[in-house]
Amino acid sequence: MLFNPSRDEARRFFIQAWQKHQANAPLADIEKIVAGILLHHPEYQPILAEEYLDKDWPPEYGETNPFLHISMHLAIEEQISIDQPAGVKALYQQLCEKLSLEHTALHAMMDGLGEMMWQAQRNQTPPDPEVYLEILRFKVGQLK
Repeated sequence: MLFNPSRDEARRFFIQAWQKHQANAPLADIEKIVAGILLHHPEYQPILAEEYLDKDWPPEYGETNPFLHISMHLAIEEQISIDQPAGVKALYQQLCEKLSLEHTALHAMMDGLGEMMWQAQRNQTPPDPEVYLEILRFKVGQLK
């Protein structure tokens, strides 16, 4: 069975994981990953509260949706841990070498993941992992 939370469930999960981290409560492995992501993003920590559950961050206003950003980080962390799509882990390592910072490499990957998703929406097709990998290969080559 696939885990497919609603927007509110995902947001509540991030809020609860952060609250548990702040309280030094025991964390499940996935909550530890979320807390680690949030430690790299202090600008998002204040929005991890119930009053932000319904807030929208429209891209046309130049706003970054912090919950989407955290979700993309989480997706990429999982991709790297299981090397899916195949080859993504090696490309991540190459980006880390080129960019010198793991977090910067993750953000470069996030750009590629976002581009793949945008293309899928525009073309009304399922996301194509090969498009994602090609974008990452380009990013690695571009940084030589």
